Amino acid sequence: MSALSNALGDLPDPVFADLYESETAYLLVIDLPGVSSETLDVRTEDTHLHVEARREKNLPMEFRYQREDRPLFLDTDLPLPPDVDASAADGSLDRGTLTLRLPKRGGTDETAIPITAGEESGSAAGT
Repeated sequence: MSALSNALGDLPDPVFADLYESETAYLLVIDLPGVSSETLDVRTEDTHLHVEARREKNLPMEFRYQREDRPLFLDTDLPLPPDVDASAADGSLDRGTLTLRLPKRGGTDETAIPITAGEESGSAAGT
């Protein structure tokens, strides 16, 4: 098992992730419900992938917290496989699912990964 695969097992309980591999790339899919492109920072730094995400919640003024079980703040560094070409990585965020394509070849240095916003979920049927 790779170091990246092992590190995914150490993510907080509310964060789910899948890792796929082909001959030419790795595909990392992380569920980050409630996270938007404005509250997400993804970048590579040398041999690590840095993911910082937070869920923003809007609490109506007339309410106060009695219990909070839905916090999400993720700030993690995941080890990149040595054959990743970080400068060619790309990603998307669609309905709280972050998908990162990490092409193989090898890479170091810090590189920002562009994240594109997916379509917002539509209104309920019939409205």
